[in-house]
Amino acid sequence: MADLIVDGANPVSGTIRPSGNKNAVLPMLCATLLTDEAVTLTNVPEISDIDKLVEYFRSKGSRVQRSLEAQTLTIQHDFKAFATTDAELPVGIRAAVLLLAPVLLRSDHLIFDTEAKGCALGVREIDPHLEILERFGGTIAGTHPYRIERRNQIKGVHLWPDYASVTATETFVMIAALAHGTSTMNNAASEPHVQALCDMLATMGADIDGIGTSRLTVRGVGKLSGTTARVPDDHHEVATFLAIGAVTGGRLTVETDMGPQLTLILRQFGKLGLEFEVEDGKVTATGWTRKVTEPYTAEMLPKIEAAPWPYFPADLLPHAIGISVGCTGDILFWNKVYEGALGWSAELLKFGARVHLSDPHRLVVFGGNPLRPATVEAPYIIRVVVALLLAAIQIPGESRIKNADPIRRAYPHFVEKLTKLGAKVRWE
Repeated sequence: MADLIVDGANPVSGTIRPSGNKNAVLPMLCATLLTDEAVTLTNVPEISDIDKLVEYFRSKGSRVQRSLEAQTLTIQHDFKAFATTDAELPVGIRAAVLLLAPVLLRSDHLIFDTEAKGCALGVREIDPHLEILERFGGTIAGTHPYRIERRNQIKGVHLWPDYASVTATETFVMIAALAHGTSTMNNAASEPHVQALCDMLATMGADIDGIGTSRLTVRGVGKLSGTTARVPDDHHEVATFLAIGAVTGGRLTVETDMGPQLTLILRQFGKLGLEFEVEDGKVTATGWTRKVTEPYTAEMLPKIEAAPWPYFPADLLPHAIGISVGCTGDILFWNKVYEGALGWSAELLKFGARVHLSDPHRLVVFGGNPLRPATVEAPYIIRVVVALLLAAIQIPGESRIKNADPIRRAYPHFVEKLTKLGAKVRWE
């Protein structure tokens, strides 16, 4: 594992374009298995999870053409290769769960090992995905690995899951698109990456109503066709660069069409004193007052809550925490999605910050502290590496973030991009 060396308090300024959304491209790539025609994806980011999925598809006889320079990927699958033997899904990435529905549609049997390693954000159950497969007619046996079979025709169902899971919603949409009859899901996830998958399926011929809402209605069709679909810009990466520009005292412009999806994100960052200008096709970080916005209810502590979209995203809560160590006021952070996802906050103490972990979901950061550079340990959580970077990059002097490799899974050429904008960061 490599360490990230950060020489802080150097303004990061300029103009940049974000990469494609990792959380959109992975389900979109898995959904290509729903058709035997060629599918082309554009604005494809250069991340390792895509390499692993492409390797898996090639092992099954799929034809793949990819241009890293043009950021395009064209793929066409050989359905016979999936139908002849048990389909064993790849391990090593959590995105493998997104293959459950499309592979089951192509192979009557599949094997799935749950030991895939993704981010260490507490327990991420796969029950919602397996329950969806069962409702659509799959049978499940074993646990390590799971063996899933399909003996009957897949028919439409009506679902109301316990909570709005992104990947479970994507699993539902993919299998419902080719089921016989109409399927509905109440309490569906509606994140931008879920919308991107639904939009892509619609261009392939899927009949989907309610895209972007918590209720999806899918009328199954007999066949899906090929298409060309653009992976949307990564709103997490957009927010990351804007935050870095602001806390370093720079003026950083991100060219993106994601402005409408950033409204709440920018408002929450604004509670921490970050200032922005939003224009057509771009967003600019213009400054940082360091002041925490106080609520009108004087008895209440200022807070930022993270929950499923359209709430503030849980993946950006670590960013806000990393920013807040340099603020002058106190603020509460509340992660309503993952249990145990705030344990890393003790590392902030090494920078001189004062934090209190109230319980597995809530953290208080106290402001007005003299900060110092430090050596900190990053857990295997992509966004926490960014949070520690946001703390370090605002502090004069050299800090070291140990085990920072997870950032490469979601941020292509991240260090190179920052260096071009004036940041003093390097791998070691």
